[in-house]
Amino acid sequence: MDLNSYFSGKKITVMGLGLLGRGVGDARFLAEKGAELIVTDLKSAEELAESVAQLKDFPNVTFVLGEHRLEDFRNRDFILKAAGVPLDSPYVKEAEQAGIPIKMSASWFMELSEIPVVGVTGTRGKSTVTHMIHAILKEAGVPVLLGGNVRGVSTLALLEEATDEKIALFELDSWQLQGFGDAKLSPNVAVFTTFLSDHMNYYKDDMGRYLRDKANIFLYQEGTDTLVLGSQCAELVEEAYGDRIKAHTIVAGAHDFRADWKLQVPGEHNRYDAALAVEATRALHIEDEVIERGLAAFPGVPGRLELVREIDGVRFYNDTNSTTEDATLAALAALREEKRPVALIMGGADKGLSMEALLGALPEETVHVTLLAGTGTDRIKGRLPGAPVFATLEEAVKDARTHAPEGGAVLFSPAFASFGLFKNEYDRGDQFDALVRAL
Repeated sequence: MDLNSYFSGKKITVMGLGLLGRGVGDARFLAEKGAELIVTDLKSAEELAESVAQLKDFPNVTFVLGEHRLEDFRNRDFILKAAGVPLDSPYVKEAEQAGIPIKMSASWFMELSEIPVVGVTGTRGKSTVTHMIHAILKEAGVPVLLGGNVRGVSTLALLEEATDEKIALFELDSWQLQGFGDAKLSPNVAVFTTFLSDHMNYYKDDMGRYLRDKANIFLYQEGTDTLVLGSQCAELVEEAYGDRIKAHTIVAGAHDFRADWKLQVPGEHNRYDAALAVEATRALHIEDEVIERGLAAFPGVPGRLELVREIDGVRFYNDTNSTTEDATLAALAALREEKRPVALIMGGADKGLSMEALLGALPEETVHVTLLAGTGTDRIKGRLPGAPVFATLEEAVKDARTHAPEGGAVLFSPAFASFGLFKNEYDRGDQFDALVRAL
């Protein structure tokens, strides 16, 4: 496809710039292709200074920051919507009523390219499975375009690299999958890892609506496509959507991962993820010997039970991407397998999720709990009367270190969102890494 001809002169409103690099990368790509852009975000110019600086030299980019305006969603050729835009956004509704196509980065890539797409979603495990698949394909010598919910990567910009010999591999959250639903497209190989309560503040406690967005990863597949379902969610998915699944379907879980294959990353949840990666790459005709080598070399994903450093026999783990109780429980279980007493740092902004299972497990799973201030912490701190609350991560790390015994671990696994003290979960993890390396 001639991308310059397709985008040149098109009037596009980019809704959501952000600071993770994905939005600004999409906007830069469109600007370079000659589109006439309005970039709008509810954050101020000061908050978005890093991203704005990357686009300031484009004469075809107009910024509307600190607000959205209805007029920016009229008389446009396309609206490019970022992940996380509210379901009831009056601005999106304005565009829809005017018949303006609403696009999202990953699904627009699939619309415009002709290469195979592998998509991975799920409440937990999608990042790890995506990067496991990537490691296997790299071992196999298959050129891969890695995008979707990947920090700093513009999925739209990958269109310039989408040549016939390549495969696109996307990590997809429920918001990004809204775009696939709008486009009536699904990846050729789809992986659905787990389905658990999350983002209920966004979905207003409607698990069915959350599942509907996730289901777009398979709803538009054909009989020649493949769907890999994790055993945790398979029954639920098949009960809700079984009559609409056309693809060849495989169910896998931790018990399917070969005991004689080695992983560097600990825990049953990683063996579960590896089993799904195995089936996805088998669907791509990768031989088992190559799959085994790729998984054995996989070092893990930054921010997901990532070993940052060992000091005086104490291991420091960055698990910043754990923003639910299920994720933190999985990390604790993995370190229990390693027989490491845990000093846990948790807490943050509330997402409206239950914490009952985690609170019940903490007395047996940890030797000490340190809390970071936040709205979620305010909700649970009364249940943890011996846990100090700190307003800075630096204070929290120092406290946890004093309580971690030799042979133990300091585990930073928040179970809550990062809003308030941090720009995002990546900023939170980066700060933890820097503090640990400075000890």
